[in-house]
Amino acid sequence: MTDLAVAEHRATTATPPDGGRRRKTMARVRRSFDWRSPLLFLGPFAVLFLAMYIAPIVYAFVSSLFTVKRSGLGLTAPTQVFDPFANYAHAFADPDFVASLGRVALFGVVQVPLMLGLALALALLIDSKSARGKGFFRLSSFLPYAIPGVSAALVWSFMYSTTSSPINHLLEPLGIHLPFFDDGTVLWSVANIVTWSWTGYNMIIIYAALQSIPAEVLEAAKLDGASAFRTAWSVKIPMVRSAIVLTAVFSIIGSAQLYNEPTVLQPISGGSVSSTFTPIMSAQAAVGAGNYPYAAAQSVILAVLVGVISFVFFRLTSKGEKA
Repeated sequence: MTDLAVAEHRATTATPPDGGRRRKTMARVRRSFDWRSPLLFLGPFAVLFLAMYIAPIVYAFVSSLFTVKRSGLGLTAPTQVFDPFANYAHAFADPDFVASLGRVALFGVVQVPLMLGLALALALLIDSKSARGKGFFRLSSFLPYAIPGVSAALVWSFMYSTTSSPINHLLEPLGIHLPFFDDGTVLWSVANIVTWSWTGYNMIIIYAALQSIPAEVLEAAKLDGASAFRTAWSVKIPMVRSAIVLTAVFSIIGSAQLYNEPTVLQPISGGSVSSTFTPIMSAQAAVGAGNYPYAAAQSVILAVLVGVISFVFFRLTSKGEKA
């Protein structure tokens, strides 16, 4: 091979100087990268996540696969027998538990859209250009959320009291008496407390999303002659869609976990709020009876149902967003 051919061969096969330096730099970075640093930061979170979240879920699921067996005379300690389907069959055949699921489903279908509609309306009103005293209205709307749920339920239990309700005292001259604890209305009495407590929280989330809308977008709508209502309907609401979806998912999960309000109202409800009024209360009643596996099965069923509903809701809303 001639010298010219050798030179051409080297020119075509030689690694470009920049490529060689780049590979050497990446090799040095890989050698110098210490995996201990990110593990050190992620370690505490991973431990707490596994110990406080994953481990209880796994334990509840495993416990739900056993049933409690007692002797005929009840003289010996109960034993747990592996029977993976018994508790789940019992739960779906339990009319009280099934009724609690239906009650919470009805609660969510009615209360969640109403609460989010109020939160959206408040956020749009506070965000409007003509609004005055925005700080006061933000604080006053958010203040009920700052009150612990049990305390709020205690306050409303006084408002609902059959003997000392100030609401019925004010309506008495008009011949109106509101039956807060009747079987057909007690669920909506609970819904009123939840709406009062959580509307401000959802309003703050939606209002924060409204603040992130670019000013030029709103200015363009104004130049096009859009009214305040048209701007809110066609520009603001679509641009805070993700915040509305987020608050809706939070509200769905919260509805499934309904516990504090009906539990506080139970002693004064006259029996309209039973010990199995909601799925969580039903599971608590099973715990009180010493049937922990059955309570775990109820909890697993509720968690799966909430997960499925949240997934379907996300899928439906994402399809609408892509369209």
